[in-house]
Amino acid sequence: MKELIGSPGTVCGLLLRIGQCVFGAASIGVMVSAYGFSNYTAFCYLIASMGLQVLWSLGLACLDVYALRIKRDLRNPVLVSLFVVGDWVTATLSLAAACSSAGIAVLYAKDLKYCKGPMQPSCSKFELSIVLSFITWCLIAVSSHVMFWILASV
Repeated sequence: MKELIGSPGTVCGLLLRIGQCVFGAASIGVMVSAYGFSNYTAFCYLIASMGLQVLWSLGLACLDVYALRIKRDLRNPVLVSLFVVGDWVTATLSLAAACSSAGIAVLYAKDLKYCKGPMQPSCSKFELSIVLSFITWCLIAVSSHVMFWILASV
C-alpha cells in the first residue's frame, strides 16, 4: 500500500502527534490561567479531555520515535486497531469538549453580556483555549482518518 501522510512510525506521523500534544497542552495552559474557569463544567471537561489527548498523543509520539529509531514498521493489525480506537475515542471527546465549551463561551459573551467589563480578559482566554482545542481536534481528526484507512488496508 502507498505510504499515507501521518502514518505511525513516520516523521510526518511524529510531527502530527507532537502538534496534538503542543496545541492540547497550550489549550490547557491558557484555560487554567483564566480566572474562574473552574466554575463551569464545560471548561473543566475541556481540560480533562485535552489532558487525555495530550497523554495519548505523547504516548504515540514516543512510539513513533522508537519506531523511527529502530526502523520498524508499525502496521501490525492489532496495533493499528488499538490506534484507531484510541484516536476515535479521543477525537470524539475532544470535539465534544470543544463544542460544549464554545457553546458556553458564546452564551456568556453574546447572550448574557457576561464578558463586558472586568471579566473580559478571562473571556478572551476562554476563547483562545477553545480555538486551540479545535486545532487539536483537527489534528486528531487527520490522524484518525489516516489510521482508519491503514486499518482498512491491513
